[in-house]
Amino acid sequence: MSLPRPAPDRTAVVTGASSGIGAEIARELAARGHGVTLVARRAEKLTALAEELSARGVRAEVLPADLSERSDRAELLGRIEALGLVPDVLVNNAGLSTVGPVASSDPEAEMNMIEVDVVAVADLCSRFLPGMTARRRGAILNVASTAAFQPLPGQAGYGAGKAFVLSYTQSLVGELRGTGVSATALCPGPVDTGFAEAAGFSVDDAEAALPSVMWISPQEVAKTAVNGLAKGSMVAIPGMANRITSVFAAVTPRTLLVPMLARIHPGLRK
Repeated sequence: MSLPRPAPDRTAVVTGASSGIGAEIARELAARGHGVTLVARRAEKLTALAEELSARGVRAEVLPADLSERSDRAELLGRIEALGLVPDVLVNNAGLSTVGPVASSDPEAEMNMIEVDVVAVADLCSRFLPGMTARRRGAILNVASTAAFQPLPGQAGYGAGKAFVLSYTQSLVGELRGTGVSATALCPGPVDTGFAEAAGFSVDDAEAALPSVMWISPQEVAKTAVNGLAKGSMVAIPGMANRITSVFAAVTPRTLLVPMLARIHPGLRK
């Protein structure tokens, strides 16, 4: 129930690998000898990362794909196998968020987020796990968030999606017992990766809403992630402050927690 050993014909598939946490997880896996298959929409950024890793003597392939498209997800496993590679590790990292009240949201943007953050995770797990269980080796890392432990007014769909990822991964752990395959949910808190700006609010606003002690570097998140995979951990949360606040959020009555979160969320400031 640990991270499979690297081999020339084995690969670790990392989605959302073009930047941020995904790129750092790919680097961390490569540093431990794993060949990586990099998946994201932006081929040019994937190519730059693949060249960097190849220069270190690690095999790295680029497979551009839009994981909001079901056809792209359906083709991914076959594309990997056509390269003569066996996917022993799957990192479902691709994700995005919208910001603001649902009452003023863009339905298309909301559905796109849910397609990437939720549906793609279940889709790829259902496609990659049969081979892993048949081989009796493999590891799944699904990237959730500390938002999974609480409601998140101002990012309602994102928080609910990450709660799905956490619950889904924990259920996989129960199903995979004794198969030689592990599943881990990574639940980072705030990370300075450009995610905030892409979601629609500034880093300054985010930093004002959350204590500095909670902010973790993408490199530290990646180390926690791969260490969690190596140990076969059910849940990996980077940073002591985030582990403590996750417990607090999980046990605090929602009648107290929700109004407090709504007051401090940058996406709900008028």
